[in-house]
Amino acid sequence: MKYLFILGRNIELSTEELKSFFEREKIIFKILSMVKNGLLVETEKKLEKGIADHLGGIISVGEVLADGSFEKICLELDDKPIYFKGGNKLNYVVFNFGGDDYEDILFYLKNRFKEERLKATEKKITGNVKLQTGEFVANVISNLIDEQYFVFKNNFGRIIEKYDSDAVEKRDMEKPVRRNELSISPRLAKILVNLSQVKKGETLLDPFCGIGTVLQEALLQGIKVMGVDKDKSATNNAKINLKWFNFSDKTYKIFNDDSSLVKIPHVEGIATEPDLGELQKKNPSPEKAKQIVSGFERLMINVINNLKKNTRGRIVFTAPLIETGRKKISPDFNRIAKATGMKIIIGPIQEFREKSIVGRNIVVFRL
Repeated sequence: MKYLFILGRNIELSTEELKSFFEREKIIFKILSMVKNGLLVETEKKLEKGIADHLGGIISVGEVLADGSFEKICLELDDKPIYFKGGNKLNYVVFNFGGDDYEDILFYLKNRFKEERLKATEKKITGNVKLQTGEFVANVISNLIDEQYFVFKNNFGRIIEKYDSDAVEKRDMEKPVRRNELSISPRLAKILVNLSQVKKGETLLDPFCGIGTVLQEALLQGIKVMGVDKDKSATNNAKINLKWFNFSDKTYKIFNDDSSLVKIPHVEGIATEPDLGELQKKNPSPEKAKQIVSGFERLMINVINNLKKNTRGRIVFTAPLIETGRKKISPDFNRIAKATGMKIIIGPIQEFREKSIVGRNIVVFRL
């Protein structure tokens, strides 16, 4: 089976998340090609439904219906249904990821729908996503589109799943306690959880849990969680949020404690956003930025050394990426790894927004 994954704005991070997810789920896969933010993947077996809901860095997932020369694609498609909405009206779009036969396939679809007596209208893609590289790529944002197709080099297929960002944002906005300036997004929390490779039924630790965003995303995947934070108001609010989600209190434990000292039982992995330093309203000096990242290094060395003996798998964390106006300053991850006896297996991957002062590095450690 071949699938197209249309990735989000941070292609490197989305790719690593997808690879980690496949490895965790024991899905045998091979990355075939990438064009723009489209990643073509071959899997040994058909993917289960709902995969887009588990991935924070994916916009949509498509299934390849036919491949090869234009003539071969047409012959394969003639024997397959490609329209799944009821009624005889159809608005559709077609993504182009380096397809040499793109225009010919558009002509085929137009004639195919005409023969099937559908009132089909090809719509132009007006939405776009700005990648972290600064490049704009096409994205469908209209709810009036009934079907999305794609041409990826010599492959033709149909979008079968989309990440429901509206639903995720709605539940995030409606939860009882929010901290706009301190909490990470559910999207990034999903990515951290997937990078940890902690499986359903296993236990994930967040040693800087705040109000519980990482915890909630892990619990939604059937993963048990343990949260620690030295801010008592944060742990109280995390409990309020998790109760609001109706998670069983048997699936999570939250402690008001210092993660550099706390004693924990064994967990399968760690995913967390530590304190990235005080909020910056203007670009700090290089000296100030180095002071912030030096403090972060000491914090993570102490926390990892305290927790690693009871952590069986990966340790995933974000770290400050500070824009000074001249360059971006990051912690010394090799220093953290050496001082904790860990290995860097992914990253650091930079995650930042244009004009932001403090962005993130995302790193995965393992013993």
